[in-house]
Amino acid sequence: METAYTFVPSRTHEYPDHPEKPGRLGMLEALLSRANAERIEAKQASFEQMTRVHHPQLVKAIEGVCKDGPGIIDHAPTYITQTSYQDALFAAGGVIECTRAVINRDAKNAFAIVRPPGHHAEPDRAMGFCIFNNIAIGAHEALESGLQKVMVIDYDAHHGNGTQAAFLHEERVGFISAHQWGIYPGTGWIHDAPHAKKRIVNVPLQAYAGDETYAHIADEIFKPMVEAFHPQMLFISAGFDAHWNDPITSLGLSTRGYYSMSKKLVEIAEEYCDGKIVFVLEGGYDPRNVANGAAAVFDALSGSQLSMDANDPSPYADVDHGSRIQEILRWHDIV
Repeated sequence: METAYTFVPSRTHEYPDHPEKPGRLGMLEALLSRANAERIEAKQASFEQMTRVHHPQLVKAIEGVCKDGPGIIDHAPTYITQTSYQDALFAAGGVIECTRAVINRDAKNAFAIVRPPGHHAEPDRAMGFCIFNNIAIGAHEALESGLQKVMVIDYDAHHGNGTQAAFLHEERVGFISAHQWGIYPGTGWIHDAPHAKKRIVNVPLQAYAGDETYAHIADEIFKPMVEAFHPQMLFISAGFDAHWNDPITSLGLSTRGYYSMSKKLVEIAEEYCDGKIVFVLEGGYDPRNVANGAAAVFDALSGSQLSMDANDPSPYADVDHGSRIQEILRWHDIV
């Protein structure tokens, strides 16, 4: 098959009035039958696979607290229900199945559409609507399968603090996060992780950074960093909360901007990683944006033109990030 996907909607992982809910995927689910991709079934991640990223005590603690759910487990607020532990194992397992399909050449590329999301979950704590770090678990699966180096690129509106923490001292994994500066979780400045220049790269953005800015970031940061790090596979934390009308963020991407950036990432994978790339759903709290953004990713993965142009350009002026991009390149000695 060309493109594979997993779908883990976790319908009982829900809390009253919380933005991270099954309804986020309602419009997307209706589109999946028309996607140019083949569904593969997710399996639960094993305890061994989870503890490649997370402390065993955390995994056991989450299992225990979910039995007494529902409840709030951090101030974000992150919640759990009685099924959340199993749901989170399936979410991580969905990424693992996509990873295996691509590595084993059963699929050219893949998209893990899973929830609860994962990129805020750190090795020793769940946080930021995330229970376990799905994409970090998938990246470790790739390493366990024999790959020497992989890279995670995160374009969710929020900094992927959990993924950064998971790989802070793992020299086989590169990490790039482009995110809105000054919002949750408050991390991800340029000079983070000075010991890991050219490997851990943060791209903090001003509000309303839009399609043009992200195109520059893909060309001037994503591509040269991948070229310098030499990963054999890319993992993409795909957050659709960078859309200009997401209810809890203030960036400026449009559906066409998501398509353009995703297409560039697929092309980067083809040039440097033999095409091996897995997208993993993170945030995005407007169901229409999530559906349009996911459709754009599927089009990019299949090499198609944008099939569902939402005609939703940002009404806000993009902000010139030229000096910020140059500062980042200088910090990482990429000029």
